[in-house]
Amino acid sequence: MTPVTLIVNGVTHTLKIPREAPLLTILRNDLHLNAPKYGCGLGQCGACTVLIDGTAARSCVIPVGGVENRQITTLEGLTKKEHPVQQAFIDCQAAQCGYCLNGMIMTTVALLANNPHPTDQQIRNALSHNLCRCGTHLEILQAVHRAATLMSRPKAP
Repeated sequence: MTPVTLIVNGVTHTLKIPREAPLLTILRNDLHLNAPKYGCGLGQCGACTVLIDGTAARSCVIPVGGVENRQITTLEGLTKKEHPVQQAFIDCQAAQCGYCLNGMIMTTVALLANNPHPTDQQIRNALSHNLCRCGTHLEILQAVHRAATLMSRPKAP
């Protein structure tokens, strides 16, 4: 095994791991970051979503060798205090079991970074590959709109 350098939540880690190991496995088992969840293992449910250079990506199907020296952000790394997207999901009660929440939040962060005021259809399209089995779809839609509002407000000095 050769060393792999990962930049996760702004911290550089050099690990002796197989380059083909799934990023999700390394995040959870080696770096002890448990927000990304193992759902399907096929990149289809979105529970394992992280940001790679600001783009939402399924960490269960990405080999760590493919993301070496790129900026990887997990839910734990959004901010030291509550991120507006997290606050919006709380405000709108957009979670029940919470298993999909990591993917929904991380995908929303990526969406709002590129489109600060998305329409309902744009939100639905962005989140269409994040599966929620609890049925909080309307609350999630409201939460994304609330997050857009919170993020567009001027920050207090």
